[in-house]
Amino acid sequence: MPINILMPALSPTMEKGNLAKWLKKEGDKVKSGDVIAEIETDKATMEVEAVDEGTIAKILVPEGTQDVPVNNVIAVLAGDGEDVKAAGAGAASAPPAKAEAPKAEAPKAAAPASAAAPVAKSGGDVVSNGIMAAPTPAASNGARVFSSPLARRLAKEAGIDLSRVTGSGPHGRVVARDIAEAKSGKGLKPATGAGAPAASTGAIGAPAMSDQQILALYDEGAYESVPHDSMRRTIAQRLTAATNSMPTFYLTVDCDLGKLASAREEINAAAGKDKDGKPLYKLSVNDFVIKAMALALQKIPEANVSWTEAAMLRHKHSDIGVAVALPFGLITPIIRQAEIKTLSAISNEMKDLAARAKGKKLKPNEYQGGTSSVSNLGMYGIKDFTAVINPPQSSILAVGTSEERAVVRNGQIVAATMMSVTLSCDHRAIDGALGAELITAFKKLIENPVMMVV
Repeated sequence: MPINILMPALSPTMEKGNLAKWLKKEGDKVKSGDVIAEIETDKATMEVEAVDEGTIAKILVPEGTQDVPVNNVIAVLAGDGEDVKAAGAGAASAPPAKAEAPKAEAPKAAAPASAAAPVAKSGGDVVSNGIMAAPTPAASNGARVFSSPLARRLAKEAGIDLSRVTGSGPHGRVVARDIAEAKSGKGLKPATGAGAPAASTGAIGAPAMSDQQILALYDEGAYESVPHDSMRRTIAQRLTAATNSMPTFYLTVDCDLGKLASAREEINAAAGKDKDGKPLYKLSVNDFVIKAMALALQKIPEANVSWTEAAMLRHKHSDIGVAVALPFGLITPIIRQAEIKTLSAISNEMKDLAARAKGKKLKPNEYQGGTSSVSNLGMYGIKDFTAVINPPQSSILAVGTSEERAVVRNGQIVAATMMSVTLSCDHRAIDGALGAELITAFKKLIENPVMMVV
C-alpha cells in the first residue's frame, strides 16, 4: 500500500510549519535516511528524512506552502514493487494550508454504537478520541457562541470578539471564513448594551483593540501592512502569556567591572593561535555574564527552578539561554551545563549558536527549555532595562552597558567602570529574598572573575 508522508512535528509545541523546499521530486527513489524536504518552523529550518524506502509517487503540498498543519499528508510514497502511477493517482489531495474550513455536516439522528462519544469533563471541556477540545466561548452577555476550533484560534490571533461575528455555518456556527470576513470589517455585529466593551478580548483575556479599531485610527495609504510571520506570532503569544500569567518582580544592582576588564584583557592576550593565525577564542563581557549567572544558580539552587502547577522543578544544571536578535524576531539559544564549561568554551559555543540562529539552522533542543536566561542590550548603549521571562524559566537577567561613572570610595569621588543588571523573577517560584540572594551571588562573581575559574 502507498505510504503517506506527513508534516512532522519538529518540536513538542509545533502545530504547523512552512514547507520551504522539496529536495526530491515525483518519480525519485528514496531510501530510509534520505533528506527529502526542508521545513521552516517559527524558529528554525529543519531537514526532513525519509523513514521508508520507495518512490515519490505524488507531492501533495508544493514547496513554498505556509502554515501546513502537523500530520497533514504532504506526499505519497510508493513502496518497492508498487505501481507508482497508481499510487500517485489514488493519492488524496491535501487541503491547502490556508484553505477555508469546510462546512460541517448537519448532525445525524443517531451516532453509530461504535463511535467514541465525547465525554463532558467537570470543567466544561469535551474530550473526544482522547483529545481535549477548548470549551465553547461565551458572549459578553453570557450566551454561548457556537464556533469551530479553527475559528476560535483565528479569532484569538486577530483579537476579534467571537460574540460579534455573524456565523454562516450550520445553525449559525462561526467558521473560519466568518473570521476572515470579520478581519476586513464585514459581518461584525455592533457592540450593544450599557456594559458593551470598548475593545475586544485578546487571546489571554486582556482587553485589546480589534484590527478594525486600530486601522480606523490611520488614513488608508499612510502605512504598509506587513503580515506576521510564524516567529513573530509565537513571540507575541508566549511573551503575552508570560506577562499575564507570571507575577513578576525586579531587582537591580550596579556591578564594578574593574577587575573583569583587566582579566578579560589578560586572558584574550594569552589566547593561542589556530593554523590560520587567528586567536582560538576572544572573550566578551557577555561570556563572563553567562558563566557568572550559571555559577550563581548553583550557589543558590533554590532559585534554579521552574514552576508547574503540581510541583517545583529543581534543576541540577544551569542551562542558560542567551537572547539573540534576528532581523525577523528573537531567539534564545541555550548554553547547556554552563556552570562546568570554561569561559573560552562558552565564548566559542555562543558564537556558533548565534551564527546558526541567524541562519535559522538551530535544532529545537538548542533553543527550547533552559533554566534561566540573559538578555544583553549593552552594545546599544542601554543603561538598564527589564526583560520578560521566557517560560518555563523563572528568571532572566537584563544586562546594560558598561560605562565609566563617578562613584564614592573611602570618601573620595573616583571614576569606575560600572554595569547595571536587573533580575526579573517569577514570584510563584522565587521570593524576594531568594531573588536578592541570587543577584547578590551574581554580583560577587562578576566583580571577582577569579572566582569563576576556581
